[in-house]
Amino acid sequence: MPSLDGEALSITKGGRRRKVDDLTLMRLALDQARAAAAAGEAPIGAVVFDPATGEVIASAHNAPIGLCDPTAHAEVLALRAAAAKMGNYRLTDLTLVVTLEPCAMCAGAISHARIGRLLFGAEDPKGGAVVSGARVFDQPTCHWRPRVEGRLLADESAAMLRDFFKARRRP
Repeated sequence: MPSLDGEALSITKGGRRRKVDDLTLMRLALDQARAAAAAGEAPIGAVVFDPATGEVIASAHNAPIGLCDPTAHAEVLALRAAAAKMGNYRLTDLTLVVTLEPCAMCAGAISHARIGRLLFGAEDPKGGAVVSGARVFDQPTCHWRPRVEGRLLADESAAMLRDFFKARRRP
């Protein structure tokens, strides 16, 4: 996946509009990943953004341990919150930004939500299912395929994960 320069988008904050690009959105997702790590969860964060309005619709971090829910991945929690806010499970034309390549479960949820664009940080050769592994969006049975772009701030995302799991393996 190519690195991205970032699209110029606008976001409303406190009644003022300011430019925001993909890097800013990924940094928001990385903030969520840091919150996950602080809670003892795998440091993965996600943000749902509406490029039409410039609004961050939802953000979330991994929470399967805290919620006792194996489906509580950052992407799923962010999609749930966005759907609730939008009043519709179809999130067409929205952008999902996530720090790690989604797994098969999350890729399926992204497809069902009809996300318009997926932007992820680090690739996940072991558990990813977008550009690695099952490549869910490439399957003929996949009914919705978002535009996929990856490797934005990938080194930072990967380092956060490496450091988190390295610290957990220490005796």
